[in-house]
Amino acid sequence: MATRIALGQYLRNSRRTASIEEGQLIRLIEDVAYASRILAAMVGHGALGEVLGAAGSRNVQEEEQQQLDVLANDVVLETIRRSRHARAMISEEMDSVAEVEEARGYGRLLLLIDPLDGSGNIDINLPIGTIFSVLEAPMASQAILEQHVLQPGRRQLAAGYVLYGPSVVLVLTVGQGVAMFTLNRQVGEYLLVADQLRIPPGRHEYAINSANERFWSDDVRRYIGECQAGKDGPLGVDYSMRWTGAMVGDCHRVLLRGGVFMYPVDARTAAKGGKLRLLYEANPMALLMEQAGGAASDGQRSILDIQPTGLHQRVGVVLGDAEEVGRLVGYATGTAP
Repeated sequence: MATRIALGQYLRNSRRTASIEEGQLIRLIEDVAYASRILAAMVGHGALGEVLGAAGSRNVQEEEQQQLDVLANDVVLETIRRSRHARAMISEEMDSVAEVEEARGYGRLLLLIDPLDGSGNIDINLPIGTIFSVLEAPMASQAILEQHVLQPGRRQLAAGYVLYGPSVVLVLTVGQGVAMFTLNRQVGEYLLVADQLRIPPGRHEYAINSANERFWSDDVRRYIGECQAGKDGPLGVDYSMRWTGAMVGDCHRVLLRGGVFMYPVDARTAAKGGKLRLLYEANPMALLMEQAGGAASDGQRSILDIQPTGLHQRVGVVLGDAEEVGRLVGYATGTAP
């Protein structure tokens, strides 16, 4: 069997990561990978680990937290506090910026993370994952404020996710394409299994929560209606619908099989700006999709061009095959026939 490149070696071979002062980006990504191995073990134990079920608390978005949500956040936060490779962490499970005081004068990076995406799938053993993004911090002597975190997605230094499935997979970009690693549980190491991933074009699949159809805008209703019409409709092609209930699972399938993932703004979520969070869900997935030859939009513009206004800002999301994303955006903006 051919020798595979480990995550650390892959990062050290990357020109992008080599440019970061003292290799901090490499070490921070390795910190996330280390934390994910702990989470993979927790997830793998399931009910035997006595960590399933509700935590009896709500996060800043007023969503009910699961025990694993809280534990996952604690694992990641403790990891970066010990390593001091990040100046601060921003998480779905925390109200505000968590500065790592021990890293002041040293750390120059910010970690934005959804520690456990797909909480509704935890107790039923369906796909869940971790989504993360890395931004540059201000001068090392400055305190980290919310304004320092509110950077457009194009300024991400790295982005990725971990999918806790039958195998544990880490998908990553440092701005030089998309690489995929699989965790070798025997040695506790992520090994490269694919590099320069590209979204397969022309695959007729879409992922959307069809239970929200009554809230959809006319452009989304038109797009999905044409997909459902199949060979007898205006597109002349049969489409398949897929939905796992976890962004990380659906986006992983799009990355490997093509098609499009959608969680658009609708009448139910319009007042909040959408369902998914911009900084630690939409932005990292958008960067991965663009790096893999795809596109990502809020329905009007590229997600990566949005100037954030809040830590937990929500946004509409359409991402995947560039042609499919472009068609829906054309309907939304009135630029398509």
